[in-house]
Amino acid sequence: MTETTKTHVILLSCGSFNPITKGHIHMFEKAREYLHKTGRFIVIGGIISPVHDSYGKPGLVPSRHRLTMCQLAVQSSDWIRVDPWECYQDTWQTTCSVLEHHRDLMKRVTGCILSNVNTPSTTPVIGQPQNQTPPIYQNHNNMNHKPTAIKLWGKVSESLGKICCVRPHIERFTFVDENANLGTAMRYEEIELRILLLCGSDLLESFCIPGLWKDSDMEVIVGDFGIVVVPRDGADTERIMNHSSILRKHKDNIVMVKDAMTHPMSVVSSTKSRLALQHGDGHVVDYLSQPVIDYILQSQLYINASG
Repeated sequence: MTETTKTHVILLSCGSFNPITKGHIHMFEKAREYLHKTGRFIVIGGIISPVHDSYGKPGLVPSRHRLTMCQLAVQSSDWIRVDPWECYQDTWQTTCSVLEHHRDLMKRVTGCILSNVNTPSTTPVIGQPQNQTPPIYQNHNNMNHKPTAIKLWGKVSESLGKICCVRPHIERFTFVDENANLGTAMRYEEIELRILLLCGSDLLESFCIPGLWKDSDMEVIVGDFGIVVVPRDGADTERIMNHSSILRKHKDNIVMVKDAMTHPMSVVSSTKSRLALQHGDGHVVDYLSQPVIDYILQSQLYINASG
């Protein structure tokens, strides 16, 4: 497959990130590596979306701290960014709502019609130019030249930066005004772009817990968007899949990252990281990046059992 016939993917990860761990970043890296190896996908970006303060999870530190820690964790990445939209809302948002927000935002910023995983890959999903202005990335010497993945994500980030405003107390973060008149920031042709939810097998297993998720939300998350699962601790993903009729129904929309190495829960677990911090366990350096550890100590976070 050529670059333009592959599906361009933005990975979105939702969660508490209380605190964000090396394992969370590792999940992005392993997912991107695996998707590229399939030969069907190009991952052009990753988004970390921390949960709202009103989520009500015990020990959840304020979002201003979690956002800062997330930003510190990805400061060396050229493709993963932290998005504060979820934290800035009036109340907690469902995962379904967060996915829909980013789909609509990308559509407005890029001028794209984002496809879901049910859209035939042969269907051009990016709108044709509305006037005779050449596409931004069109090579005038070669009319068949298409934008690269790096250019696509770079242009999206550039467009977001131009229309953002900064919220108080979190100067390093940008916020996109939903009411902004974005116009058509750029135009692409014949590129399929999808936002996929990135998660661990623990979230996949939670889909099987009666009453925890609305069936309608699961249909949107798995059926309309699709998920990429990085299994942890040798989880029996086949058993999990077979336990849910919705997961079975949309099994083709679920990408299971296969890796020769296991993905230990301890490396991902924010809970174990907090316990290590509370007990002065030196192994905390295995769980958290040094900038995150420094910020936690400076802000005196997680110094007692309640958070």
